[in-house]
Amino acid sequence: MIIVKDLSVERLDKRIFENINLSLASSDITILKGNNGSGKTTLLKTILNIIEPSVGSIYWKGKLLKKNLYDFYSNVTYIADRTSSLTRLTVKDNINIWKKIFLSNINDSQIETALKTLRLENYLNQKVGRLSLGETKKLELLRLIIENKKLWILDEPLSNLDEHSIELIKQTFEDHCSKDGSIIFSSHQNPGIYVTEEINL
Repeated sequence: MIIVKDLSVERLDKRIFENINLSLASSDITILKGNNGSGKTTLLKTILNIIEPSVGSIYWKGKLLKKNLYDFYSNVTYIADRTSSLTRLTVKDNINIWKKIFLSNINDSQIETALKTLRLENYLNQKVGRLSLGETKKLELLRLIIENKKLWILDEPLSNLDEHSIELIKQTFEDHCSKDGSIIFSSHQNPGIYVTEEINL
């Protein structure tokens, strides 16, 4: 799916990272590890074509990413380390907005099951701004199911989650890969998840 060759990014004459190479195929999981400020988010945004690399190339399905952006974005879900949900609206409102934006076929029963699994069923009419960091993170991760894309790019998806939720995310990762999905995610901690490639920054 994705090939990254000799990728480097500089900002204000400071090298953020250099000579990054990775290859991600169907059913693969790549983890970017490093402390806060090590360049993990910058690398993810570069792969997403949000940040221009100083050196190197990125390929999607055998073509240069810049020449294949429509197909790339049609197949990727990106969840940043900060929430994309609208904090003044309720959990239910945000779910309905995401369903419309992504033309999701997910039905109310599937949403109800997912909310129960995430232990968010009692917060459906709660404004997002009143949720805890962990609850907001779980709501954000619900987009993975709503969007139903092949490639997941996730920035610190395990942060602020309790042990139960982390185990749930691990199982979700395994299920996604069993259906030929692929994942790139960053973490400053050891997540205890089997990965096919590890990049240390």
